[in-house]
Amino acid sequence: MIVVEATGPLTTVQDLGRPGLAHLGVSPSGAADRTAHRLANRLVGNPESDATLEITLGGLSVRATATHWVAVTGAPTTVLVNDRPMGSNGLIALPPGDRLTVLAPAYGVRSYLAVRGGITVPPVLGSRATDLLSGIGPAPLRPGDELPVGTPGPPLPGVDLAPPHQPRKTLAITPGPRQDWFLDQAWHALVHEAWTVSPDGNRVGVRLEGGTLPRRIPDELPSEGLVRGGVQVPASGEPLIFLADHPVTGGYPVIGYVADADVDRCAQLRPGQRLLLREDRPGGSRRRG
Repeated sequence: MIVVEATGPLTTVQDLGRPGLAHLGVSPSGAADRTAHRLANRLVGNPESDATLEITLGGLSVRATATHWVAVTGAPTTVLVNDRPMGSNGLIALPPGDRLTVLAPAYGVRSYLAVRGGITVPPVLGSRATDLLSGIGPAPLRPGDELPVGTPGPPLPGVDLAPPHQPRKTLAITPGPRQDWFLDQAWHALVHEAWTVSPDGNRVGVRLEGGTLPRRIPDELPSEGLVRGGVQVPASGEPLIFLADHPVTGGYPVIGYVADADVDRCAQLRPGQRLLLREDRPGGSRRRG
């Protein structure tokens, strides 16, 4: 078991979510940066589906009540063990009574703490993930919470250190089902202009600033299905990239989709950061940045 002593701005329990329940109105949710979540689990020898702690902008402090192997991945940060600094992206041993603190990251937003054996809070609808939009799953962590840890599985992997997750300023996007609802210059602006991440964002989505995308068809749109990575354009005309806790339906047109390989990188975008969206048509090529 580990005991939560401080949570920072927001710390939640996350796994790979609840896929396959959208027809019941349940979003998949799960880790916002699935790549970092999976890596943390692999470092401690867990299945990738085990629950981790998703830490927003650092500030988490936990105390071990038994010996645990842990790893912190995602946004690069300094980890303190009893006030002794250690790096992230590597294995850390926590004997009973040791305290681990995750500091604010140098860049990026979300870090992931995996504990060997996984965080085994009770699952809801087959997942331990916290969905902030619907309120499904465990509540965001509070000081004093006691988190159960499961039984370790296979032996620890031979690799105890992983390279850091490098940020990208260029993300791939493909046309969406309502691209034709927009004027040609809207798509041109979307994939040629630089965009700025708005402070008005969370696990539901990342809002972008930098211009508006004019519509060809001004009509109202009946609600239709949404998926992670969808780029919706609400009445303001500024695009919104949906993340893990997105709703399952929406009534604004989806002009495009961020490629699935790049959606996790959206979860690490900080307010004020500049980024580029570049078209990635099937069979085409794109330049990385």
